[in-house]
Amino acid sequence: MINDIKKDAQERMTKSLEALARNLAAIRTGRAHPSILDTVKVTAWGSEMPLNQVAAITVEDARTLKIVAHDKNLSAAIEKAILTSDLGLNPSSAGTTIRVPMPALTEETRKGYTKQASGVAEDAKVAVRNVRRDALGDLKKLTKDKEISEDEERRAADEIQKLTDKFIAEVDAAYKAKEKDLMAV
Repeated sequence: MINDIKKDAQERMTKSLEALARNLAAIRTGRAHPSILDTVKVTAWGSEMPLNQVAAITVEDARTLKIVAHDKNLSAAIEKAILTSDLGLNPSSAGTTIRVPMPALTEETRKGYTKQASGVAEDAKVAVRNVRRDALGDLKKLTKDKEISEDEERRAADEIQKLTDKFIAEVDAAYKAKEKDLMAV
């Protein structure tokens, strides 16, 4: 029972870390990266679809993304979706190919993105702590139902705390790496 609780807590904390990685990848740095456009939804064939499902996104050079629509009739919709997204990007169309230049980041925008990354990291820490709270609650319930002893509960709670500390440190490391990437000129 205790092992199941610890295993579940570790799996959920790992998922929180994976979500953090996805969210940090979506925060724009000065370099072109296809994951920047992961949040863009295109109205295609009567429904909202992720951009990466209706077009091929490649990195043309360090500061330019190249988008080629799978259906050439979607080029205008893709361009409009990128323009209306809150990414601050300005695509230019050349026939079926859309190029998205990445503007250089100013000091002010770098600080804004760093603040956004900090918020994302804090959300991940909260998620990890919520998993810890749930696991400790499950242990208390087992103790209350006399399925485990208080000593076993204490040992398991210590192990869950160590697991929590490990994941919080990984969140901090991911944030520091993103911050370093954002502040690099």
